[in-house]
Amino acid sequence: MIKTVLFDMDGTLLPMNDVKVFEKLYFKGLATKLAPHGYKASKLIDGVWAGTAAMIRNDGSVVNSDAFWKVFSDIFGDKAYKDIPVFDEYYRNEFVVAKGACGYNAKAVQVVKNLNKCGVQVVLATNPLFPLVAQLARVGWAGLSESDFVYITHYDNSHYCKPNIRYYEEIVSNLGLNPAECLMVGNDVNEDMIAEQLGMKVFLVTDCILNPDNKDISAYPHGNFDDLVRYLKEVM
Repeated sequence: MIKTVLFDMDGTLLPMNDVKVFEKLYFKGLATKLAPHGYKASKLIDGVWAGTAAMIRNDGSVVNSDAFWKVFSDIFGDKAYKDIPVFDEYYRNEFVVAKGACGYNAKAVQVVKNLNKCGVQVVLATNPLFPLVAQLARVGWAGLSESDFVYITHYDNSHYCKPNIRYYEEIVSNLGLNPAECLMVGNDVNEDMIAEQLGMKVFLVTDCILNPDNKDISAYPHGNFDDLVRYLKEVM
């Protein structure tokens, strides 16, 4: 019996058909925000990508935020740490411009709300590359709120990133979950379906599917949110 459902964010709860458009809006806004603080756009973007790569490579020795800011500060110096509040202010305010690259799925909202009503734990298992303030902004874009989830992964509470299986192991450990009683729902064949290796059930949302290696998706239960509702009735 499924007691906990984990959801990915981008392309799952928050429709996103073109990641490049999102990145363009995100970086343009971030560069505008940071320009008065001495950051040149091209170097800033390169620095963010370098920090992101450090988080993806993280071996668990530090939380992702430490991995990010260590690399970012190697590029910009110690002033980078002093400017963290400016980054957070951006995510709290100007980041909303990037919402223009995203859609809205009322059925996704309803699924989450119904699971909560049924007493099922809902976890937001979104890749922890952002601070909590940014994750919560995107939760709002999806039509949901922090209270809809018992746990949200972000770069301050995670030591790994997808598709590292240890990312899912950490969630299981932190919440005391039994993987056999969990369902991971996501749109990325590589990053989300890997949870199956931990013993979780999985469901592949195909509305904004990401399958860079052209894997055979028939190996996974899959479909849109109507299909997910039918699948949930089967496993619950």
